Amino acid sequence: MDKFIIKGGTPLKGTIAISGSKNAALPVIAGALLADSPVTIHNIPRLQDIYTFNNVLRVVGAKVDFKEQENTVEIDPTLVSYLEAPYDLVRKMRASFYMLGALVGKHGYAKVSLPGGCAWGPRPVDLHLKGMEAMGIKITLDKGYVIAKADQELNGESFTLKPSSVGATVNLLLAAVLRAKKFTINNAAKEPDVVQLCNFLVKMGANIEGIGTSALIIRKVEKLNGVEISNDPDRIELGTYMIAGAMHPDSELTLTGCNADHLGNFPDLLRQTGTEVTIDGSTIHIKAPKKLKPVSVKTDIYPGFPTDLQAQWATMLTQAEGESSVTDSVYFDRFSYVPELTRLGANMHVDQNTVHIKGKTPLTGASVMSTDLRASVSLVLAAMIAKNTTEVLRVYHLDRGYESLENKLNPVGAKITRAEDN
Repeated sequence: MDKFIIKGGTPLKGTIAISGSKNAALPVIAGALLADSPVTIHNIPRLQDIYTFNNVLRVVGAKVDFKEQENTVEIDPTLVSYLEAPYDLVRKMRASFYMLGALVGKHGYAKVSLPGGCAWGPRPVDLHLKGMEAMGIKITLDKGYVIAKADQELNGESFTLKPSSVGATVNLLLAAVLRAKKFTINNAAKEPDVVQLCNFLVKMGANIEGIGTSALIIRKVEKLNGVEISNDPDRIELGTYMIAGAMHPDSELTLTGCNADHLGNFPDLLRQTGTEVTIDGSTIHIKAPKKLKPVSVKTDIYPGFPTDLQAQWATMLTQAEGESSVTDSVYFDRFSYVPELTRLGANMHVDQNTVHIKGKTPLTGASVMSTDLRASVSLVLAAMIAKNTTEVLRVYHLDRGYESLENKLNPVGAKITRAEDN
């Protein structure tokens, strides 16, 4: 098990290229199983979750060739015959549950283990299953597995997601495009990940109306053809590095390969801290303020402030001059990083689904442990501005969602060493 040893206190100066989005890639990889011919997807990040999901596809019979040096995956779904996604793989990541919609949508049958993933909070799949039942799919549960059966044509009319859910929207799309006579997903997620999946499916031949809105209308088509597309850049990685560039008063970063349109209100909120944010096409320039202003935020569904950036934002606020808060209205218990940051010297406490922060507090190196993906990167951000040396344990969480993090940060001034934790 690896750990990071980080010597802090150094500013970041230079250029970082943003990788392809993991969260956008996984639905598209699942969607490739609906095609009648091979699919090619470019700009795929080299991440543990990608490797895991590729193996899930291989188990069901798909041929998957991940050309890592080119960040390209080629998927041939024509040999899929084993319509089961086993627990040993699905437990490793929640997105494997997309196999339910993909397999039942294409083949009329699926047996998929209930999912695993990060160690924080319950994120039930009830919406996925209720939506499929509303579509006309027969759902049964058997010893930790979901079994789905679908007729050639489904006559269910609509389902309203309460609350809106990216995962459920994705699974219902995958299940519907080849089987639903006409099905409407109300209160559908509008995240870029969903928009990319819809555009990908339409390029293959799907009939989807309302892309980018909260009402998606799907009408059955007889077949989908394999296509070639390029995956979106990772807006959460982008936001993380924008925050990293704001935390040390002498930092100045240029981020390339971006899509600022996917950031919602995030750039304006960062500007309110005093950070200079300049957007020039696919390039974003960040210059840290001499004094960081406290800006409280509340997470919300897209285009609101992303829950996947709240830990990083709260970490930044430990260096702001004054009191502030971060409220997570999407997931109420996503604050496992707080006790670890207090070990470094942060003055913060959690009250229900809000963390209250008093700044500016100097941080000093210590040994800290991450419990999930975004918590782990928040500890790295803190360690990079802390005095002395910090050990961040269990960075396998981080490897699930950040491609070559130390290889991106070290060239711009960070001092991060990966070592085996004995």
